[in-house]
Amino acid sequence: MQQHDVRFMPDNLTVRVPEDTTVLNAASQAGIQIKSGCGGKGSCGACQVVIISGDVQVEGTGKLTHDKIEAGVRLACKTKVKGNVTVEVPPESRLQEHQVLMGSVQGLLSEKEINLLHKYGLKPLARKILLTLPEPTLTENGADWAKLYIELKKHLNLEEGIIDVSLSVLRDLPEVLRAGNWQLTVTIAELPERFEVIKVEPGESSAPTYGLAIDIGTTTVVVYLVNLATGELIDKQGTYNKQARYGDDVISRIVFSTDEPGNLKEIQMSVVNTVNELVDKICLKHKVEWADIAGAVAAGNTTMTQLFLGVSPKYLRLEPYIPTMSYVPPVKAGEIDLHMNPLGPVLMFPSVASYVGGDIVSGVLVTDMANNDELVLFIDIGTNGEIVLGNRDWLVACACSAGPCFEGGGISFGMRAMPGAIERVDIDPESFDVTLKVVGGGKPVGICGSGLVDVLAKLREAGIIDRAGNFQKDVNSFRIRETEEDKEFVLAWSHQADGDKDIVITENDVKNLIRAKGAIYAGIRSLLRMVSLEVEMIDKIIIAGGFGNYLNVPDSVQIGLLPDLPTERFEFIGNSSVKGAHLALLSQQARVEAVDLGKKMTYLELSAGNDFMDEFVSALFLPHTDLSLFPSVEG
Repeated sequence: MQQHDVRFMPDNLTVRVPEDTTVLNAASQAGIQIKSGCGGKGSCGACQVVIISGDVQVEGTGKLTHDKIEAGVRLACKTKVKGNVTVEVPPESRLQEHQVLMGSVQGLLSEKEINLLHKYGLKPLARKILLTLPEPTLTENGADWAKLYIELKKHLNLEEGIIDVSLSVLRDLPEVLRAGNWQLTVTIAELPERFEVIKVEPGESSAPTYGLAIDIGTTTVVVYLVNLATGELIDKQGTYNKQARYGDDVISRIVFSTDEPGNLKEIQMSVVNTVNELVDKICLKHKVEWADIAGAVAAGNTTMTQLFLGVSPKYLRLEPYIPTMSYVPPVKAGEIDLHMNPLGPVLMFPSVASYVGGDIVSGVLVTDMANNDELVLFIDIGTNGEIVLGNRDWLVACACSAGPCFEGGGISFGMRAMPGAIERVDIDPESFDVTLKVVGGGKPVGICGSGLVDVLAKLREAGIIDRAGNFQKDVNSFRIRETEEDKEFVLAWSHQADGDKDIVITENDVKNLIRAKGAIYAGIRSLLRMVSLEVEMIDKIIIAGGFGNYLNVPDSVQIGLLPDLPTERFEFIGNSSVKGAHLALLSQQARVEAVDLGKKMTYLELSAGNDFMDEFVSALFLPHTDLSLFPSVEG
């Protein structure tokens, strides 16, 4: 097949690709990540590029206006290379590095510090054992593995039990024993109902044994490297999930994975490679060998878990929405090409249902809500809003599709929390002047989830929109204008922004945000109705995830996203998914409890019956149709 050069500006990077490659795929091969919220279907309009010169075939223009098309703007996913091409990728179309939440950070809500091992004690997934075996003779001539097996059982105090060993370890064993003069260091993993020998080394090994705690988020991926002998966190790294090029939300990724043969492997390796790049970065920095990483624990939603393992998520989106598995038996790292000891076990947190996954089980483990009397509402807001309500006696969970709004998807200038994202908005109610706070402190490129909550509250507070989200005709401000397609409010003029366009919020954006916040609040109300409780009975609301760190609670209450409760009842715990993985990596008791939690939660399917839809329709106002639910806002 004929090959062509595609040059990307202003990066001045050139990549050679086969004819008919999309500009989106060419950019990916050049290491330039372009937004593609719809997974290359041409419907989201996020992957806009400018064709400066060259021969291309345009197979669709989506919602591009006539003026944009005349200016050479095309959708990267619907533009195929037919010759040598020069392409400009504007800042607003780029998927840049995220402001990834990896540990304790100071936002509007102070993150609660959690002593992970306060009640569990250190009993890691893998550890090293130094053993000395009796040297064989003509009369004491037992097999090498038989002798090692006996010594391991003595050391582990096992009368009954299973100790497994792989063929590759058996191949190494004879030379290791003799090189160490019958003394050896065994790396062993403790798995459910069995132990497994991961590695054997001659003599006494001084190299530490490490483990990985992994959060596989739809938007971001975080990796911890942990010293399993001491529990010390060596380093942590995070970045965006490279699956984003296949779609912002799990449904788009499910569709892609089942569209064509080979797509499932492609999307699996995109997330595995995301993890591997973070592992490699940490290993290079700390001079750690892959072979010394003996185990991993990962948490992700149900779709992310199946895609990470290369298991088709096809039936997760088809009624009655059935996952392939809830509990995942340990898999070997080599089976999924993870950069660590290929024999090391990878444990996944169990899922509760199709849209309440291991990341939520991990979060509930960290909160310890299943071991306390107080009634806790746990919320993780992202593309899906996963919610758990309960205490030591019972736990109920649900998932409501908020859409990608709070991750920046489906919003005219929406983006994720990365440099250039507007994260705070203030609007003067008299002059309508706007004050912005931008991630990284530079010029704004777009607006992220926390900024969207702010702008919705401030637009309503200033009287620019009514309770239904309609722009008011009697507001006199040059920031409000009407286009052929919509009404909009200017947050930043082009000369103030990092680009050549005014950054605006449109009436359609506002309606999308109202639907998103309505879905979250309707999910909360549905859980409360299921157990016949009122919102005032909630003792604590725990908010998890990167979105929660920069969430303005009063503004969230004002728009009807969160219940109207005293601020002191709200608590932020950060990235609970990776914290739970960290805990399970270090504690056998926590690993057992995580499996029990997955079984204990009762899942409420919101699509069954009319209760959720009734609550959703009622929540499509600011803050709600029933103002008695929000007395502080009504006042």
